Amino acid sequence: MAKLGFVGLGVMGSEMVLRLLSKGHTVTGYNRTRSKAERLVQKGMKWGDSPRAVAAAADVVFSMVTNSAALEAIVEGPEGILAGLTPGKFYVDISTVSPEYSRVVAAKVRAKGCDMVDAPVSGSVITLQEGKLSVMVGGSRETFEKLKPILLEIGPKVTLVGDNGLALVMKIATNLSLAVQMLAFSEGVLLAEKSGISREIAVEVLVNSAIASPMIKYRGPFVLRLPDEAWFNVNMMQKDMLLALELGRKLDVPMPSTAVTNEFLTAARGMGLVKEDFAVVYDVLAQMSGVSR
Repeated sequence: MAKLGFVGLGVMGSEMVLRLLSKGHTVTGYNRTRSKAERLVQKGMKWGDSPRAVAAAADVVFSMVTNSAALEAIVEGPEGILAGLTPGKFYVDISTVSPEYSRVVAAKVRAKGCDMVDAPVSGSVITLQEGKLSVMVGGSRETFEKLKPILLEIGPKVTLVGDNGLALVMKIATNLSLAVQMLAFSEGVLLAEKSGISREIAVEVLVNSAIASPMIKYRGPFVLRLPDEAWFNVNMMQKDMLLALELGRKLDVPMPSTAVTNEFLTAARGMGLVKEDFAVVYDVLAQMSGVSR
């Protein structure tokens, strides 16, 4: 069993820690708001007073935070992860951040005699709880092979995508499609609804039709009732859409459906829905259509 560390104990991070604890690993964790970690401490997680303390206590350090700025905050400085790394350790960042900045961090980790991979995941809390999460990895093959057994305990599908940063590119490419699919699904529901078909029946038909991706199956019903706690909120999704648009500009890849969907996320922000799950794009489109939730 490995000595692991985990920085960033949000919804997904907490569930990952629970899985790692259930496999018998020792996990030391840190979160900016300690109260969110209390249930994990009760389940056997050790508490670290800072990202540095977590890195010092672990052989493999994981992190999962909201964006590049948050990653910089936990990595840099006298109490950051870098300060706690000693030669031979590994750092696995699961956050969805700028591939360019992730490569900068990886270079600093290697300068400490350690190695880093970016390992974003595809799936939701439900996917994770069901043991169906997939993990994309960017980094050296040698490090990948060493870390793969632990990553397989987070999700059953672990794929080396390429060098550092490329797993993040793959994650961004995946997430843009989630939002685009949700907007298209909402259009279909509203077209049926305004024609006289009940929303419930429209959703039932669509989530069992040829267009029903795994995401549509579990998120489609959110047009009937949003979850009490967002699985992936508007703010988080728009961050990924903006990363996608930035990457598209750099690579000269036109992204028309991403750009349009991003505007609906902006509209959701303007309507005060930023903390809702990104499935709330249905509400934006519904209001434009004269339909109330």
